[in-house]
Amino acid sequence: MDFKKGDIEGVKTYELNKFKDSRGFLTELFRSDTLPADVTPAMSYISYTRPAIARGPHEHMAQTDVFSFTGPGNFNVHLWDNRKDSPSFGNKMIISAGESHALTIVVPPGVVHGYKNVSQKDGMVLNFPDKLFGGEGKKEKVDEVRHEDKGDDFYKDFIK
Repeated sequence: MDFKKGDIEGVKTYELNKFKDSRGFLTELFRSDTLPADVTPAMSYISYTRPAIARGPHEHMAQTDVFSFTGPGNFNVHLWDNRKDSPSFGNKMIISAGESHALTIVVPPGVVHGYKNVSQKDGMVLNFPDKLFGGEGKKEKVDEVRHEDKGDDFYKDFIK
């Protein structure tokens, strides 16, 4: 499928303020009064990604991801609307986020997503998904369709 540049229904971005002082900085990553009403984070994790390395692309059938990019490092976040019933089906977005542009990005189910570290240092990403990885007690099937394993158009476009 050929994706075209355009906004994606349900993808939300929130500018983050870094309150800096001599100790470092403090940033609110999300607030329950700013997230979409149907998104309630169920867990959190942190990852570091080496320079020039990509994670994804993949999509979830039921899970919403709430990513926060504050630094260190900068990322290009690639998103493709793969939801056939969406008004923005077939649209693609690339969002720059991280140390230079602190953002929280909400990625709804059915939107393929991945990110690539475009800086010269390890980059940190925080995620607050609204579903538990592997379900309660990690006893359920993981809600993930991995496109990098398929070698399909999402991946080919992503690694460019």
